[in-house]
Amino acid sequence: MVSVATTKSTVLATALATAAIALPSLQFAFAEAAPDQGVVSFKYLHYQDSQIGNGVNVITGASSAGSSSRMGVNAYSMTASVPVAGEWSIGTTFTSDSVSGASPMYHSSNLTKMTDLRRAIDVELTRYFSSGTLSFGTGYSKESDYLSRSYSFQGSLSTEDKNTTFTLGGSLNSDNIFPVTNPNAYYSKKLYSGIFGITRILTKNDIVQFNVGYSNGNGDFSDPYKFYDNRPTRRNNTTILTRWNHHFDWTDGTAKLSYRYYTDTFGIRAHTLEGEYVQPLSNGWTVTPLLRLYSQSEADFYVAVGAVEKADPTQPTPPPADAVYYSEDQRLSAFGAITLGLKVSKSLNQDWLVDLKYEEYEQRGKWSVYGNSDKGLAPFGARSIQVGLSRKL
Repeated sequence: MVSVATTKSTVLATALATAAIALPSLQFAFAEAAPDQGVVSFKYLHYQDSQIGNGVNVITGASSAGSSSRMGVNAYSMTASVPVAGEWSIGTTFTSDSVSGASPMYHSSNLTKMTDLRRAIDVELTRYFSSGTLSFGTGYSKESDYLSRSYSFQGSLSTEDKNTTFTLGGSLNSDNIFPVTNPNAYYSKKLYSGIFGITRILTKNDIVQFNVGYSNGNGDFSDPYKFYDNRPTRRNNTTILTRWNHHFDWTDGTAKLSYRYYTDTFGIRAHTLEGEYVQPLSNGWTVTPLLRLYSQSEADFYVAVGAVEKADPTQPTPPPADAVYYSEDQRLSAFGAITLGLKVSKSLNQDWLVDLKYEEYEQRGKWSVYGNSDKGLAPFGARSIQVGLSRKL
C-alpha cells in the first residue's frame, strides 16, 4: 500500500480542480429567492494519470523510459436539493470513489500496487431572506487510512438595488490519518478558513466578483508514506480570486474569465488563469470549451530528486544535513500546468439534462513562471471524463 491519504487526495484535486479552501461554493450571482423546484443529479468521473521519463515502472518494477500509468479513479456522486416551506432548501451529496494504481515515480516508501475506496457525504441547509441567504453545512469522508470532518457557514447580503452582494463564510476541517504501513501511528491536522467576497453587476451583460480567503492550518502536514518528509506543523495561506462574466448578445454566449493568486507559509506562490465560453446552440445543446493555466514556485524546504534516485526510485535523495524541514513531494516543487477541456450538454426536455465533459492535463517543471525548475521533476499528464444526468423535481 502507498500513500492513499495523500496521493488519492491529489488525484481527485487534479481531476476535479477543487478550490484551495474548503468552503461552500460561492454563487457568481446575487441573493436568490428560495427555489420552487428540487433537483436530483448523478455524475460519474473517470480519471487516469501517467508519468513520463526514465525510471522504474511502479507497477511492474521494470525499467522504462516511456510513459507509465499511475493512478486511476472511478468516482460516482449523487446530489439532491429540495425546497422546504418556501424559505429554506436542503441539499446533500453522496460520493463514492475507488482508486487503483501505484505511487509517483519518485519519493515514496513503498512502490507497490494499491487500491482504496472512499465514501463521503455533505449536507447543506440554506435559509433565504428578501436581501440575502444564510447557509450551514457539514461533511464526512472516510477511507482506509484517512478520516475527514468539515463544518461550514456562509452568508450573503445584497444592497437595496440588488446590484451588489457581499458574502462572508467560514469553515473548519478536521483530518485524522492512520498510515497502513505503521498501525501504531496516528496523525491529525485542523484547518480554519474564512472568505469575504463582493459581487457586482456592472452592466446588463457584465458581472464581476472579488474574493479574499485566508486559512490557518496546524497539525501534521508531513507525509508518513515518504522516505524523507518533515514539514512545518503550521501552514497558513491567502487566496485572492477575481472573476468576470460577459454575455454576448449577438451569439447569446457567455465568456467566463477568472484569475486566482495563492501564497502560503511553506513558501509556495501560485497563479491560476482560467477561461471558458458557454455557447448555447439549437435544440437544447450547449458547448463549453475551457482553458486553465497554472504555475507555482517551490516550497522553501523542497528537496529535488538526485541522479541516483532517477535511476532507482527506491534509493531516495537524503535532505541537506542542516535542514530542519524537508520534503521530496513533487507537489511542492516549482512547475506549470495546462488544462484543456470541453463540456457538451443537452436538454432532453424541461426537466432532464445530460452532459459530458473531457479534460486533458499536462504538467512540466520548465513551465513554471518562476524559472526553469525541472530539478528532476518527471513530466506528468492526466485525463478525465465526466458524465452527468440531472432532473428537476
